[in-house]
Amino acid sequence: MRAPPSSLRGGRNSGPGRRGSGAYDRGVRLYLASTSPARLATLRGAGIEPVAIAPGVDEEAAVAETEAQLGRPLEAAELVQLLAQRKSEAVLDPAVLATAGLALADLDGFIFGGDSAFELDGTIYGKPHEPHIARERWLLQRGRSGVLHSGHWLIDHRGGAVRAAVGRASRAVVHFADDIETYEIDAYIATGEPLKVAGAFTIDARGAGFIDRIEGDPHTVVGLSIPLLRRLVHELGGRWTNLWNR
Repeated sequence: MRAPPSSLRGGRNSGPGRRGSGAYDRGVRLYLASTSPARLATLRGAGIEPVAIAPGVDEEAAVAETEAQLGRPLEAAELVQLLAQRKSEAVLDPAVLATAGLALADLDGFIFGGDSAFELDGTIYGKPHEPHIARERWLLQRGRSGVLHSGHWLIDHRGGAVRAAVGRASRAVVHFADDIETYEIDAYIATGEPLKVAGAFTIDARGAGFIDRIEGDPHTVVGLSIPLLRRLVHELGGRWTNLWNR
């Protein structure tokens, strides 16, 4: 179900199974192709208890392969859309499902994949992983502004078969405080929190104190825009409120 590189900018990729309210509209399950605590908490706050599945995507290999096909580096929005799509599609792999104790026959609902990246001065930053890398980024970005890009890919698998898929990236401008002390940066990094998130910061946890304001949907910074997800569900002919199960 891999889309060609030309589809990386998002948009619509819908098939003949697209439909409005009907037989598949009641009690719809959402499968989350992610183990991100922030995405899970965001969905729960919106009234949705998803089935979380680790997609196990080799992100570096996926990006390298696509950039080789295109003959150029991916832009930030393209990159997050590519990885969001790959993660969502990975859930259709029986081997991936088996890790969550599921089989392909169990899938009946929507499959969501998301990915995020932070862009500053035209450079794309993912997860720092190492403390010294996170520190370098914070020393660079404090007192400045950057753009957080989040990719969204939603597969309609209602009725136990792939019907259609849609995807789009969202963005939000993040303004960091200009009075962040170096000791605060070191203490923040010591918590381990910034090592596993795009751009080395969060808005829904300890990092919130270092961010002055957000331009755009704050959920984008968490890695999942709830308003955009709702619109994607509607584009696939679903009803947002039928995903509420909490």
